[in-house]
Amino acid sequence: MIAVPTAKIAHPDTGETADPRVEALVNEVIGRVADKWTMLILEVLAEHGELRFTRVGELVGGISQKMLTQTLRLMERDGLVIRTVHPVIPPKVEYRLTDLGVTLAEAFCGVWTWAETNIDRIEAARALFDSRKG
Repeated sequence: MIAVPTAKIAHPDTGETADPRVEALVNEVIGRVADKWTMLILEVLAEHGELRFTRVGELVGGISQKMLTQTLRLMERDGLVIRTVHPVIPPKVEYRLTDLGVTLAEAFCGVWTWAETNIDRIEAARALFDSRKG
C-alpha cells in the first residue's frame, strides 16, 4: 500500500487541509509553467493558433531544437498542446493549444497584466534596494 503524503497547504476558501493530490499538481504546474520556455510557447500558441514546429521555434526565439522538442512533449503529456503529424513528405508537424492549454494561458495572462500595471513600482523598489546595498 502506497502512503499518500499529507498536504501542507490549507484550501484558500475553507481553511481545510488541501487534497495532497491537488497540492502536488499545483506544485508541478507552477514548476512547469514557471519554466521560461513553457511560458513563451504558451504565449506564442495562444497568440498565433496552430503552428508548425519550426515556426514555434522562430517565434519563441533563442530556444534550441532539443529544448523545443522536450518542452512541447511535456506540454503534450500534460494535455496542454495537441501535436498533429500530417502524412506528407517532408513530414509536417503542427502544434496547437488544447482547451486546457488555453485556460492555462488565460490564467497566466493575469501575471502579464499585473507586470504591466506594476512595472514602475517594481523597478523603483529594486533601485531603492540596490542603492542601499554595500
